[in-house]
Amino acid sequence: MKNHPHLLLLMLWLAIGVGLRFLGLATLPPWTDECATMVFSLGHSFRTVPLNQLISPDVLLQPLQILPTTGVSQVVENLLNESNHPPVYFVLVHFWLKMFSPTGEIASIWVVRSLSALLGIISIPAMFGLGYVTFGSKLVGQMAAAMMAVSPYIVFLSREARHYSLAMLLVIASLFCLVKAIQGIHRQQSLPIWLILVWIIINSLGVATHYFFSFTLLAQGIVLLGQIWQTRQEVSVNWRRIAIVAVGTLMGCLVWVPVLQNIPGSDLTTWVASSNPQVRWLEPLGRLLLWLLSMLLLLPSALTSLPLTVAIASGVVTLLFLGWSVPHLINGLKVQQQNPHTRLGIQIISGYIVVAIALCLFFTYVLGQDLTLAARFQFIIAPAVILLLGSALAGCWVQAQEFKFLVNAKVATSIILLMATLGGITVVGNLGYLQNQRPDILAAIIDKASPNDVLIATTHLHHGQTGRLMGLAWELPNQPGKNLQFFLARQDAASKTYTQSTQVLSQQLTKLPRPLDLWLVEFRTPVDLASQNCIWDKKPGRFAGEYSYRVYRCAAKTNNI
Repeated sequence: MKNHPHLLLLMLWLAIGVGLRFLGLATLPPWTDECATMVFSLGHSFRTVPLNQLISPDVLLQPLQILPTTGVSQVVENLLNESNHPPVYFVLVHFWLKMFSPTGEIASIWVVRSLSALLGIISIPAMFGLGYVTFGSKLVGQMAAAMMAVSPYIVFLSREARHYSLAMLLVIASLFCLVKAIQGIHRQQSLPIWLILVWIIINSLGVATHYFFSFTLLAQGIVLLGQIWQTRQEVSVNWRRIAIVAVGTLMGCLVWVPVLQNIPGSDLTTWVASSNPQVRWLEPLGRLLLWLLSMLLLLPSALTSLPLTVAIASGVVTLLFLGWSVPHLINGLKVQQQNPHTRLGIQIISGYIVVAIALCLFFTYVLGQDLTLAARFQFIIAPAVILLLGSALAGCWVQAQEFKFLVNAKVATSIILLMATLGGITVVGNLGYLQNQRPDILAAIIDKASPNDVLIATTHLHHGQTGRLMGLAWELPNQPGKNLQFFLARQDAASKTYTQSTQVLSQQLTKLPRPLDLWLVEFRTPVDLASQNCIWDKKPGRFAGEYSYRVYRCAAKTNNI
């Protein structure tokens, strides 16, 4: 009976988490990476989409169609040939789609995203378990579960059809094993065989889900070595078993070395090395702070859909909130640090966060691979940050009388959780700065600005460009009497130019009926359109929804007499 209140409270966090993850889940069309998830998970290939020719929306979206003949072997083969991700998540999505989507139809974006949302929901009780094991406190577990349910960053990743929900769930499980191992070392207890085997399996699955999971392993290894150094006299009973974990994990990683060798220099990853952090050195730090902040708070700030004044007001409120809440959180951690039963947990989790951030900055500034460019790359840190926040909130809750603030610490804890929930709602409304590409925004502009036939063209480098056009084709309505076509300009393999492709585009333009609106989306090469009587119209703008574009109005040619 004494556990009933905790069970009911955990059910409340689950209910809130379900709402934040599933409400309006299919509102947005798939963005580039989600199109890749669907295509590869269905066992299809992007290479079936024709290049250097006009294609209809149906042809462009055909790789998103569910066919009964594709199996896991095609999923793995096409993924490893065309992408730079390991296959575990895509195989899971393959079976998920087979179970819940009718054959012969375009895959449902709701169904695809629902797997990530479900994994995100599972992470809520998983975080409760990690908090309870790490700190020996159900209150910490509850606070951590509550933050996992409402954290804007966690909600954001849980609502997209990508592998980050699964990866974070595996990070939680791996941290659980790390904590149990370090606790065993301090208590001079032999690590159980089941823990060794489970730890190896989790680590291997983590790397087979996302290669960046290796940063989790590096951070854990450094934290574990630090704890071993502090307790040198107590580790003798466990060093062999820790070595088994290390060797088993290493073997699980080495399986992917042949694949990893093809990633450096790949067209799919060159953007990570494009930010020049050695010169623009403040930008990575600013981005990293924003991603870390979004794990606690996110107010309406999306300039794509909100006035600048709203974003500025949100920024002011955010700064005021941080100035008020941070002292409470720091004091909460101090309370936990004074407790001998929770002190070790603080050391493990804070040490992991510091090492993981240091690795991120090392790769960014020393190796020139900017891991701060995308919020999603911080999935290795997020569960630990959530757990540390849960610990701080628990410290505030139980030691309210020690704080000399105007607001009671228990009330302050409630306000912090409420603000985090507001951040989760901001994510659901697509109003925060955590944004991916928004094909719906550009599609609305195209639909409004082009009453004529439309041709959308882009330069093709890899399947990312195909995915960008798929998002537009998904969102643009089929209108009777209005023809919509697409053109993917192929790069010449030898010259690395688009000269031949632009010539083909010009030839195709001469055959199309006029008037015609030509939209060059992410078009990275010059093309002669004046000879086609196509005039650049600047009114619809040039940037929207993380797309750059130009629209040309192509009128019928007049004969000079």
